[in-house]
Parts: sequence; C-alpha cells; structure tokens
Amino acid sequence: MSAPRRGFNPLRDVPPVLWLLATVVVAAAHTAVPVPRWLMIHLLLLGAVSHSIIVWSQHFADALLRTAPPRSRAEQIGQRLWVLNLSVVLVVAGVAVDRWTLTVVGATGVIVAVAAHAVLLVRQIRRSLPARFSATVRFYVAAAACLTVGAGIGAALARDIPGPVHERLHVAHVALNVLGWVGLTVLGTLITFWPTVLGTRIDQASAAMAIRALPVLVTGVGLVALGAAVDQRWWVAAGFLAYIAGVLMVGLGLANAVRTRPPVTYAAMSIASGVLWWFVCLVMLAYSSVTAPTWQAFATTFDEVAPLLAAGFAAQVLLGALSYLIPTALGGGPASSRAAHRGFDRGAHLRIVVINVGLIVYVLPVPGAVRAASSVTVLATFVAFLVLLALATREWSRSRRYAESTPELGSVPGPSPAAVAAPWHSRPRGQRVGLAATGMSIALLSVAIGVALDPAPTIASAAARALSGEVAPTGRTVEVHVTANNMRFTPSTIEVDTGDHLIITLENTDTTTVHDLVLDSGQATQRLAPGQAEILDVGVVGRNADGWCSVLGHRAMGMTLSIVVTGAPAAAPAASAPAPPGAMEQRDGSMQGQHGDKAADVSAASLLNFQATPGARFTPWNAALEPAGNSTVHRRTLTIKEVETEVAPGVTQTLWTFDGQAPGPVLRGHVGDTFEITLVNDTTMGHSIDFHAGSLAPDNVMRTIPPGGSLTYTFTADRAGIWMYHCSTMPMSAHIANGMFGAVIIDPPGLPTVDREYVIIQSELYLGPQGGVVDFDKVKAETPDAVVFNGYVNQYDTAPLKASVGETVRVWVLAAGPNRGTSFHVVGAQFDAVYAEGAYTLPRGSSGGSQVLGLTVAQGGFVELTFPEAGHYPFVSHVMVDAERGAHGVFEVTVAP
Repeated sequence: MSAPRRGFNPLRDVPPVLWLLATVVVAAAHTAVPVPRWLMIHLLLLGAVSHSIIVWSQHFADALLRTAPPRSRAEQIGQRLWVLNLSVVLVVAGVAVDRWTLTVVGATGVIVAVAAHAVLLVRQIRRSLPARFSATVRFYVAAAACLTVGAGIGAALARDIPGPVHERLHVAHVALNVLGWVGLTVLGTLITFWPTVLGTRIDQASAAMAIRALPVLVTGVGLVALGAAVDQRWWVAAGFLAYIAGVLMVGLGLANAVRTRPPVTYAAMSIASGVLWWFVCLVMLAYSSVTAPTWQAFATTFDEVAPLLAAGFAAQVLLGALSYLIPTALGGGPASSRAAHRGFDRGAHLRIVVINVGLIVYVLPVPGAVRAASSVTVLATFVAFLVLLALATREWSRSRRYAESTPELGSVPGPSPAAVAAPWHSRPRGQRVGLAATGMSIALLSVAIGVALDPAPTIASAAARALSGEVAPTGRTVEVHVTANNMRFTPSTIEVDTGDHLIITLENTDTTTVHDLVLDSGQATQRLAPGQAEILDVGVVGRNADGWCSVLGHRAMGMTLSIVVTGAPAAAPAASAPAPPGAMEQRDGSMQGQHGDKAADVSAASLLNFQATPGARFTPWNAALEPAGNSTVHRRTLTIKEVETEVAPGVTQTLWTFDGQAPGPVLRGHVGDTFEITLVNDTTMGHSIDFHAGSLAPDNVMRTIPPGGSLTYTFTADRAGIWMYHCSTMPMSAHIANGMFGAVIIDPPGLPTVDREYVIIQSELYLGPQGGVVDFDKVKAETPDAVVFNGYVNQYDTAPLKASVGETVRVWVLAAGPNRGTSFHVVGAQFDAVYAEGAYTLPRGSSGGSQVLGLTVAQGGFVELTFPEAGHYPFVSHVMVDAERGAHGVFEVTVAP
C-alpha cells in the first residue's frame, strides 16, 4: 500500500465513491431499509467523509511538514484505511440488523484506525523541521482525538440508554463527531487549501489568526460534549459560542482570500456554500441550546439540523474538495490535470444553485410534498458528481494518452483534447448567468411539482375564507403562541375581535408525544415532534371556531382549543369547508383518520357480514406454536408499522402493528430467560411497549418514543404464564384496540410435551371508516363491532385448526381486550387440564374436568384436551353475543393415519 500520491490508487480513490453510492441507494430505497435516516448520515459522514479525512489530512500533513512518507509509513496508512472501512461496514451492518456486538467491534476498529492516524501525525510533527504552516496539522490530531471519544459514545447509544441520559449523550456524540472530527479537519485544511483552490496567495496574518483559533475551537467542542454529559446546559451554550468565535477567527482569512479572488470554479463555490451552511447550522444549534425547554427538544433540533449538516455542509465541502484534489492527485502533467478540472466544472453554476436553493426550501415551513420534491432534486444533483467523476477521469485519460503520443509538439495532427474547451470560469459571463438561471428554474420547478402534489394550500385558502365569512378586516393582526403539552393546549382559549387577522404559533413542548392543531374550518398544522413548532395563519376571523389535536384519542382526553370572537355569534362550520388530509372528521365530530385519502364518513361496520367467507388471497394468522427452544437469551426487533389490514371479509382498517401484524409476534421462553427487545417506531405518531412478562419500573423502558425513535427493553422472565404486551401510550385503549398487542409465553417448569399447541388471542374491533383507524368514541362507549380471535372475524371457520383423534392439544388463550374478557369453550369437548394466571386450576390426571377457561381482560392461561372422535369442534367465547360477532373458530379433527 502506498500513501496518497499522484496517479490512481484504488484504496485511496474507490471507497469514497462506494460510500457515496451506498448513500444514494439508501436514499432512493429509504422506505425498504431499516433506520434509513441514520444510515444515510453515517454512510456519508462515517464512510465517505472519514475515509477522505484520513487520506487527505495525511496528504496535507506531508506537504505542510515537507516530509516524504517512507515505505513503512505508507504501509501503515494502507492498513489504517483497510481497518477503517471494514470497521465502518461492521458499524453499519450492526445497526441495520440490530446486532450490538457487531456495532461495538466496528466502533472499536474505527477508534483504533483513527487513533493510529493521530499517533502517526504526532510522530511526524516531532520529527519534521519547523515549517511555516505545520501548526495546522495539530487540527488533524485534535479532530482524531474527538472521534475516538465520539465513536465510543456512539457504540453505547446503539445499546439503548434511558431517556434523558440518551438524549444528552446523543448531543455529546454529535458534537464530538461533527464539530470535532469533521469540523476541525475542515477548518484546519481550509487555512492553506482555500487560497490554493482560489488560486491566490495565503494571507500570513490571517493564517496566523486561524491557527490561534484551534484552542478556542477545542474548548468549544469540549464544553458542548462535557456539558451534555453532565447535564449542564449553560456549558453547552458557552461551548457553542466559543466554537462560533473560533470559526469566525478562521473565517476572517477565508473572507480575505475571497476579496482577492472570488470563487468561480465548482470546487471553490461548493466549498464556500458548505462553509456558509456550516455557520448557519452552528447558529441554529447555539440558539436552541439556550431556548430548548428540555434535552429531548434540543436533541430534536440536532436531528432537524442533521440533513443540513450532512447535505449542506459535509457533502458540499467533500465534493468541492474532491473536485479539486482528484485532478491534482491523478497527475499526468498540467494539460491532463486541466482536462480533469474542466470535467468537474461542467454545469458548475447550475449545480450550485439547484443544491442550495433546494436546501433553502427544505428549511422553510413548506408542505411535506414540496420538501420531498426539493430533496429529490438536490439528491439527483449530488448524484451528478459521480457521473462527472467518470467523465472527468475519461477526459484526463484522453489527455494523458495524447501527451504520451506526442513527445514533440505537433507530431500528431489535431488539437489536444485538453485544449478543446476553455476553463469554465473563463467562459462568457452570460453563459454562466444563464446556467445559474436554469438551475433556479429547476429548483422552482421542483417546488411547483410539490405544490401540485399537495393540495394543502388550496384547502387552506378555502378554509380561511370559510372562517372569515363576509366580515370586513380590521387591519389588526393578533399573534398567539400556543404550547401543546400533557394533552392540553395552553392557552386553550383565544379571544380576538371580529375581523382581526389571527396567527397561531404552535409549539410542541411535550417530551415524547407528537401533536398537531386542526381547526373546524379545515386548517391544520403538520404533525409536530417534541420541540418542533409551526406557524398556522388562520386569516381573518369572523366566527367562533373550535380546534383540537387530531392524533387519535388526544381530543377525547381534553386536547381542545377555542377561538372566541368578540361580538360574533357562535356559528357552525361552513358545510363547504373541506377538512385537510389526515384529519377527516365524521359528522358526529369524532376524529376517525390519519389517512385522509381513505377516510370516509361511513363506518366500515356497515360492511360487516359474519356469514361471509374471505377471498382466495386470504391467509389466516398462524395460531400454531413452536416449542420454546433451548436459548436463554431472546433478542428481537419489533418495528411499529401502520398497515392497512383486512379484519373481516371485505373490511379493512389501518392498524398500528408490531412487525406488521395484529396480534404482534408471539415470543416464547422459559422461566429465567432474558428477553432483549428493540422497539423501532416507523410510524407518524408516538408509541411505546409494556411487557407484562417482566417486572421493571415503567419510567424508561415504557416511555413513548417519537416517530423514527427506538429503545431497547430488557427483562428477565421470572414467572410462568402467557403474558400480554401492548402499547402503553395514551389513550392506551385506542392503541390496543387498533392492533398494538401480543403475547409472551413463558413455559411453566416441567411443562409436558404435547402433540399440538395453538395460541388464541381475543380482542375487539371498533371499526372506523373503511381503511381508516379505530373509532375512539366506540372504544369509550364499549360498543365493539366485532370480537375476534387473532385479529380476524371467524377466520378459523374458513381455515380450521387441525388435530387428530387421540392427540393431546394445548391451547394457550389470552384476553387482550381492551375492554372485554373471554370464556373460552370448545363445543363437544372437555378440558383435561386448565392453567390460569400462573397456576393449575385443573391439574393433569384429575378425575374432574373443565368446560371453560374464564379470563378477564389481560389475563391468560391454557387448556389441554383430547378429541374423542373425528369431526368438527367449534371453539368460541361462551359470552354468546361475542361468539356471534366473530369470536368463533373450528377444530377439524381427523383419524390419524
């Protein structure tokens, strides 16, 4: 292996391209991969950027210290790169497949590679002769020290840590890795690299000032990380101020170079744009460190800024630097280098405008479809770099072959490919302005496409007119700040004069739960994660209006708001006012849907037919149980998903599910086994999980996690039985009724082997609109539309459970509710053994028998029976009204061969 030098080096040049390609693939297939946001950020920053940092910081260290790398050091560099890239693969794989051991091994490898890099740089500094800018290499050493700590914290975060501590360590992790590892490296490099890219001389005074910024920057990173770790918010704020001061010290020299020669190449413009986004992100984080009410809210700001840090700062600086460095490193003479530079500069102004206008749109409070369209456009423009890389390499190769074929000028007719096109920045100004204008048009076209795909602006305009009526505007604007917290809006009443223009700023100050605000006119905010805020322009108000949170059950729990207009009669909402997508309201006022394209006023209960049979594509919920096995540690990831599911023939509901099924997966083990369950929330609202099979304080493991969040719930099964697990987010009844429940079976010691085992979980259906979610009003009134076994009406009538004459069959039963218990009975059979809530009520071998297993809500047990002859044996809840509305199935018993 060799250190970075002129010419193509696979170990140096290929991995960043592969990491960038992987980032693009994940971005394109984000709905089909686990933790896509985490993967995109880490593939870019930990993969492409970290590899490039090690390669090029060593390259600049050699140049600044005026030392040629000996062969032994070149081999060490190659070894570091191998270790780094393989370790990043392990980290990414470990998080993606939820294997913490892989993550820890990978993080350890990253630490070893980066620490070795730092040690090599320190030795190089000590052995080199004094040089004018050698002090900038110390930036690289400090950056590497930050990553060695930050990577360790990242590995710890992959193993779930309780709520507030997790959020604080998350802040420390980002500060060390992004402000330290990436930020210090970029700032240290730009001291000498930026004037080189611009083609101007280095300002000695500015460079000296920038070098003196290192202690200030390191102090800032340390204060942010340490303050977060020890729960001192003011340390964090002070750290950001110190870091921004250090950035300004470096930025002074960069600005002086720009005054001498403005950036005109793609490399220079991309680096300049990245540094500007870097500064914007720092200001946003500094402001949030002072104003965010909780660590959760501050960590949410980090998450919001992450795409800007990744795309706006890191990606633009990386691609800009590579656009300059790759042609230089390829070598082949000045003509070949210029040819490669021209390849990277193609469409420079267009690409810069598209990327940065798209990022600005992303920051603005625009509809989701607009943000998505702009994001796709920005991603496509970044992908163009990979295409240009191939084109630039081809032009470099053609130019080099030409030079080799013409040892004497003019020996081969025709112009050199290197001379075919003039440098991009030397082309007519009108041509550059024209491409910039084209880039602006592309960016605005993506916004227009997003607007066309999102009808919210039209709906909002119609809704605003419906709320104002014919009232004359007063010209006054009333601005009100409303907070959403603990199932309440504060203030809950807003008073305005007739004709006033009302603007509401909604801030979600809850620590875990998503909220929104919907008005009866149809105007609504987006769903806001904890710490987020949005401005709702209500417009001119001419009548009283009601508002509420549309997250299921929140309105019923008192999360309502009233707009009271002085001197105006209370008026009913205009019949023509449309409701916004995701918040369709029934005529009775109950919020039914999160999916406006599927919700309707008519309950799906009108489609119920208990005598109907499922279609040919129906697949029953698999009630057959496998034995517990011999493992004593059970690791499982449960992903919460919103899935439109058939719950009766021709009847669908959008259920909230564990792993896409309701009931959720059945977990099984023995007394003393450990269960390590990672919960991932891949939905649009907050959810949680409560395992009855474990005994733990609910504070941390049962906390509600926001969309995109995760936690790990570890418990030991100390007692036998069939235990319920379910979502414990309020209103709990609605979450359970909409599919969020399942069973954990812990075998009693010495449980005999039987011929067949089945599990039956009884629950209720409170049907909302076809394709919609549960009707919470029905849940509160305890009026189910159906009672079902394993989530589907009468499914085991169509697909009977199998048994043979003389076999011993064990049936585990759980009453999941949320409101009704069960009286499990098999028609034509008697139970030989009954086990309920941890004890045998009818032991095996008793002379007596049992006819039902009676369970109240959340209780469970099992029965054992033997069928005397072939035939069909119905099993039901002997609460007959429930058996008649879906709690019914059949055992099909045959004579064994």
